[in-house]
Amino acid sequence: MKKENVPAYELVSCQDIPDIHSKCFLWRHKKSGARVMVLENDDENKVFNIAFRTPPADSTGVAHILEHSVLCGSQKFPLKDPFVELVKGSLNTFLNAMTYPDKTMYPVASCNDADFKNLMHVYLDAVFFPNIYEREEIFRQEGWHYELEDVSGPLKLNGVVYNEMKGAFSSPEEVLDREIFNSLFPDTPYGVESGGDPSVIPELKYSEFLSFHSRYYHPANSYIYLYGNMDMEERMNWMDREYLSKYDEIPVDSAIPRQEPFDKVKEIIMDYPISENEPLEENSYLSYNVVVGDSLDVEQCTAFEILDYTLLSAPGAPLKQALLDAGMGKDILGSYDDGIFQPFFSIVAKNAKQENKDAFVRLIQDILSKIAKEGIDKKAIAAGINFLEFRFREADFSSFPKGLMYGIDVFDSWLYDDSKPFNHLRKLDIFESLKQKAKEGYFEKLIEQYLLNNSHASVVVVNPKRGLAAQRDKELEEKLAAYKASLPAEAVEKIAADTKHLKEYQDEPEREEALQSIPMLKRSDIGTETVKIYNKPGYIDDTLVLHHDLYTNGIGYLTLLFDVKKVPEELIPYMGILKSVLGYVDTEKYSYADLFNEINANSGGILFGLQVFGDSKDNQNTRQMLGIKAKTLYSGLPFVFSMIKEILCTSKMDDTKRLYEIIAKMKSRLQMSMASAGHSTAVMRATSYFSGNAYFQEKIAGIEFYQFIDRIESHFEEEKGRVIDNLKLLMKMIFRPENLTVSYTADQEGYKGLESEVRSLKSVLCTEQVRQAEVKPDYKVKNEGFKTSGQVQYVAAAGNFREGGFEYTGCLRILKVILSYEYLWMNVRVKGGAYGCMSNFKRSGDGYLVSYRDPNLSKTLEVFRNTPEFIRSFEADEREMTKYIIGTISELDTPMTPSSKGILSLEAWFSHITEEELKKERMQILNAQPGDIRALGDVVACMLDQNRICVIGSEEKIEQEKELFLEVKHLL
Repeated sequence: MKKENVPAYELVSCQDIPDIHSKCFLWRHKKSGARVMVLENDDENKVFNIAFRTPPADSTGVAHILEHSVLCGSQKFPLKDPFVELVKGSLNTFLNAMTYPDKTMYPVASCNDADFKNLMHVYLDAVFFPNIYEREEIFRQEGWHYELEDVSGPLKLNGVVYNEMKGAFSSPEEVLDREIFNSLFPDTPYGVESGGDPSVIPELKYSEFLSFHSRYYHPANSYIYLYGNMDMEERMNWMDREYLSKYDEIPVDSAIPRQEPFDKVKEIIMDYPISENEPLEENSYLSYNVVVGDSLDVEQCTAFEILDYTLLSAPGAPLKQALLDAGMGKDILGSYDDGIFQPFFSIVAKNAKQENKDAFVRLIQDILSKIAKEGIDKKAIAAGINFLEFRFREADFSSFPKGLMYGIDVFDSWLYDDSKPFNHLRKLDIFESLKQKAKEGYFEKLIEQYLLNNSHASVVVVNPKRGLAAQRDKELEEKLAAYKASLPAEAVEKIAADTKHLKEYQDEPEREEALQSIPMLKRSDIGTETVKIYNKPGYIDDTLVLHHDLYTNGIGYLTLLFDVKKVPEELIPYMGILKSVLGYVDTEKYSYADLFNEINANSGGILFGLQVFGDSKDNQNTRQMLGIKAKTLYSGLPFVFSMIKEILCTSKMDDTKRLYEIIAKMKSRLQMSMASAGHSTAVMRATSYFSGNAYFQEKIAGIEFYQFIDRIESHFEEEKGRVIDNLKLLMKMIFRPENLTVSYTADQEGYKGLESEVRSLKSVLCTEQVRQAEVKPDYKVKNEGFKTSGQVQYVAAAGNFREGGFEYTGCLRILKVILSYEYLWMNVRVKGGAYGCMSNFKRSGDGYLVSYRDPNLSKTLEVFRNTPEFIRSFEADEREMTKYIIGTISELDTPMTPSSKGILSLEAWFSHITEEELKKERMQILNAQPGDIRALGDVVACMLDQNRICVIGSEEKIEQEKELFLEVKHLL
């Protein structure tokens, strides 16, 4: 880039950063004061992000509500929801917005030049010229509003962010996290809840909401980021011409102040709600939390990530193990929380006793003092450094563009110091420096300075309280009733009229000229090439090997799959324990702590897991496998195989103390995941009523598995012998030569050493005869309502359209986009106030509709039931139809890493999907017409007529509507 070609900007800094293969520039827009970071490289997955420093002054959630609201129409794009129109009709690889405690981001990504320009245009117009000033309805819909459908009815509160945060505040872990965060920074914006506290959100006035936007959404307070292979000069000149030149620089006071350290450690004790079925005993959370420097010191930040690994996260980590051994909790969690100006380090004991608070803190200090004095295990430090370095070099963020992740990382320094924009992009020299400093007592000094001799800390205890959720609901109900009673009749009538008006606004169809304003690609802009499947099948003796021949930059991605189809049904849940035990118990040569560190010091890690491959033609014909995944440099392949043999042949299954620790942790983590991902849990349960794939998944990872683990943990002394015997039996049943399939992603050079290693592994596998049995699923439609202490619902309806004789078609992918961003979006999210809604239709015939953090239950099921009617009456002109097609192709054409290409190829093999079928599906999508969508009404009706539902929700709501269910029970 040349300065003379972008005359509206001045160059502040220019650096080559080989760590991320980029040339990096920092520019300042002369007229407006906007900061612009440019990362030039060869990545076709282009990223744009505009962010603003948005420090909140209270817990009304104004920054969060604004993040939602500015994407509800703007000057040049005056639709009610251009964000949704973009999702429907863009080839984006990422499209979202995020609120943080001190900033709000609006990132987009796309590999298509024209599409990328369209996304930039809509997002810049949204943040600078939103319709929020003209339409108060946006604030009421996305934030909060009083709802009164009839003047004689009860007054209620509703709103998308309001319900989202009710869901967030329903999880004890999230309640604890927020209290920890707020407790450490009481005099700064971090001392309030940026997302919004549901009890405070209704205090936010429309005028305050607008004032927040006018104060902070100015280019002088903006951070603009461009990444990838594009004409950067053209993009910068376009931004100047269209937006930035319209502003003069102004002072914006948004700097994040530093919290002064405390004179003494702060203590907070509070309650969280549990359901009537959950225990009060050993159900508290104890936490010790310490502020550790600031995010401008990248080496220190990286060192604390390594300390988190070394002290708490790794199995057998000394601080975690000491707390477990002392009975301070059944699960010990650690975290180093960065992404803010002053990061902090937390140690949390879950399933703990409140009265152990002082002993918990004392033991932490004693153990840390001992470690600081005697020194940290050097192997653990080396493993932590190698683990982080491997991840940084690999730069594989799954479906998230790496340019997006770099663009988030830069804010850890850029937001707090304009002179340090690129600090968090340079890591390789830091890893080398830390390897040397580890020999010089650097990590021990950090423990002394920050974790021991530091009063800028808090002890937060969260205790269970039955009836708290119902009490809060009752208090809110009474408060709303009293407020309504205090109003004159005309004010009540106005609320009812406003409720009606908001619904009319939501029902109002978009004006054609507004729809036409959204720039869009044409069908001809989309290629007909489908994803490629990289399977080179071969055999090592009689073992199938799928070689995915791809360039991987010297990293081999190995998956060893062992067929478990002959494991008897009563042993299936024990496989869920087995996958969590392998690699986490002692072996012949290593303690489990040393084993984990040895692996991470010399490779990218070894993981055990259960995988289910569904047949694309038959939802009963599934392949269940226990998989061992490893990634390593090519030269490390012998090491990885040697460690796998060590684990499979010499793992000590009869250490009952260690076994109990693993099972207690599994129970704890399952509780957390079921609460945070209630939609996934509900879908899996509902689908398990009829699908072979979900039936198995439910037994190893769902509600049924949680109930199994809960029973074992609660009665461990009686159960431990049976568990050990069954784990040993499973080892003999599963890890057999005849059960093995190998999947390996690497180029020809990387493949060279594989065959001898596989033969060596097979030679040590079990050949002893053991009993086997084919599983015959016992399907039952249960239609369950699971009660929780939460305040929102997750409503799922599922079925299988192949049962009605229907075939899969690529048009079902288009229908998913139409439902998720049209019918369900409008009726479940916009009108219903739920935070999210999803749908899916698989090749096997399994399909579902589901809501997320939903205030409703029966209303949502009614929306689901009316879905076929909407589909049968679907109409769309060529432009509208093209939009849905492009949005569908966007999901198919997500850029893939070598690792993800290997995974896709493996799944295609076992699911019996060919490139020809993928090509056929793509052409069905590209050639789809409205009539093809209308024909799917009968497909969805077939699914929904099977009446298979599952709901996870509040005790009160499920009790109120229990006639919808065959069974009502507590989730936990």
